[in-house]
Amino acid sequence: MAAFDGLPSGRLALTDAGLETVLVFHEQIDLPAFAAFPLMDSAAGRAVLLTYLSDFVRLAADRGAALVLETPTWRANPDWGDTLGYGPADLTRIQNDAVALVREAIDGQDGVWVSGCVGPRGDGYVPGDRMTADQARAYHLPQVRDLADAGAALVTSATFSYADEGVGFVAAAAEVGVPAVVGFTVEVDGRLPSGETLESAIDRVDRATAAAASWFLVNCAHPDHIAPSLGEGAWRGRIGAVRANASRLSHAELDEATELDAGVPQELAQGYAALAASLPGLRVVGGCCGTDIRHVTAIADALL
Repeated sequence: MAAFDGLPSGRLALTDAGLETVLVFHEQIDLPAFAAFPLMDSAAGRAVLLTYLSDFVRLAADRGAALVLETPTWRANPDWGDTLGYGPADLTRIQNDAVALVREAIDGQDGVWVSGCVGPRGDGYVPGDRMTADQARAYHLPQVRDLADAGAALVTSATFSYADEGVGFVAAAAEVGVPAVVGFTVEVDGRLPSGETLESAIDRVDRATAAAASWFLVNCAHPDHIAPSLGEGAWRGRIGAVRANASRLSHAELDEATELDAGVPQELAQGYAALAASLPGLRVVGGCCGTDIRHVTAIADALL
């Protein structure tokens, strides 16, 4: 599997924000299972997704920045698909439609890459029934293959909560031959929901896969929660992307929240600047829960 080398060196690229929280709290759209992908099955849903994606395309153009734009497929895997009535053939169609949707939003702009978004088998905040690395490879392989076949330039996992799922995801991407980015989330103490340290999880994935991942992502946690996980050491150079939450609430508190905690965009951007000083390999920045175009704009203003 070749590493993804499309991004320009020496300058950060952007990505998008917290799609699902934008849809739920800003657009007032009900998302069963917190899944955005079913919106692609209606003209109205596609229009909302295109508007959301196009905002980030315009921001990148305005800032002269590269952009890694994610497909709305975080929940489009077998278990969550089955919960929502989508079988294997339906999910293959969804991956194809999702890549086509992002390409439509890009509208031929240079310096923008489609990343196929892959979410965890479980909740994301709770490890639940853990898979072995081999089980995770088999589980994620169909979605990874479909996204690659549809033309995604790379695949990015988000909110993985234990290392073995990351190992299996990278193995699936290697089997398909598509570059992979492994995304882990951390709790308020900087550890994964499994209790593993971020350093240990990254090391386990790299040792098991001969460092095949293009880079690692930390997402769905506030910068104040990510910072304690960093410590010292060259391993931090493997973290190439950050997509932080706007809120300092814990995952458990966010699950119970009935109102959006969007924080202060400029304050969040300051947190990114502090993190960037400890992350020599940082390449891509964007947002996660509670963030929208305002937050990513503030991050771009602070870091680009």
